[in-house]
Amino acid sequence: MPAADSQTDSQIGGQLGEVERLIGPSVEAMGFRLVRLALLGEAAMPTLQVMAEPMDGSEMNVDHCADLSRAVSAILDVEDPIETAYALEVSSPGVDRPLVRPEDFARFAGYQTRIESSEPVEGRRKFVGRLLGLDEDSVAISVTDSDNSVKEFAVPFESILRAKLVLTDDLIRDTLKKRKN
Repeated sequence: MPAADSQTDSQIGGQLGEVERLIGPSVEAMGFRLVRLALLGEAAMPTLQVMAEPMDGSEMNVDHCADLSRAVSAILDVEDPIETAYALEVSSPGVDRPLVRPEDFARFAGYQTRIESSEPVEGRRKFVGRLLGLDEDSVAISVTDSDNSVKEFAVPFESILRAKLVLTDDLIRDTLKKRKN
């Protein structure tokens, strides 16, 4: 996440933590789970991205986003936890969704994933491969290198900067199958 010119990453993180504290109970009461909160874009007018999904496993739709946007906007208008003006964006995580919480790494085991780590793991910071799941405090991923050798890595959860599913035929097929059911 790009840091705002006048704010440090810790200030932004504190604001996002406050936003989560304020809107989390209402979002859950409406039947949704927060996937990710982020402040994106220019420091002068950032976008507060609220990414959510239905807790029942159904697909997020436009009506869900509109309902959540109205509820979140009302809370944030009253509480005003963000120091600057911002635009609010409520969205679904999408098919090639970010993986944020430990349960995401267990839930999406078996799919192609891209992980970036703040600390090197066996000399690497970037991993693209099959997500094997969560093992205690580490995310297990199997990577096939250019020489077709396969190696498994355990990336400490706390060192993960970014992680997301990679859009593949398998992911699309499984998503479409889920939609039909």
